[in-house]
Amino acid sequence: MTRISAGLERAFATGGFAQPSVEDLRDAAGVSLRTLYKYTPSRSDMVYAALEYRHRRYLTHVLDDLPRDPRRAVLDLMDRVGGWMIAEASHGCLFHAAVAAAPGDARLRDLLERHKSEVAARAAAATGLEGQEVALLLIVEGLTQTWPLHREKAVSSAKRLAQGLLGS
Repeated sequence: MTRISAGLERAFATGGFAQPSVEDLRDAAGVSLRTLYKYTPSRSDMVYAALEYRHRRYLTHVLDDLPRDPRRAVLDLMDRVGGWMIAEASHGCLFHAAVAAAPGDARLRDLLERHKSEVAARAAAATGLEGQEVALLLIVEGLTQTWPLHREKAVSSAKRLAQGLLGS
């Protein structure tokens, strides 16, 4: 299932949610059509599997093993989000793109909300900003959304804003 989810994530990140055909998704997953449908019986299930996989990867990449010092942690956090954007998401957030592609899908909206809530909670805990989850998430989301236009300037601005939350 991990291999299937990883392949589906790559396919949706590259081709969007409407463009890849089932054959493209099968090829990306590296399994037969029968196996793909056994584990993900519908296109929606394929999207959910890809996003669940991406959620785990994002949390690991951005939030695992941040420094204990809150000031260093907040700087590293913004650098890691910038690094994620370079390597994985230069066009913006895949979760928002999924919801935009299927705005009436309550399960996708719930997944988006869970992803963002967990990112905010873990980021706040790692940076000593408990109680500031919404403000911190706003900064991370702003960085994610402005990255395609401003790249490193977006990271620098996010760092300044986040340090302001710490009272620097």
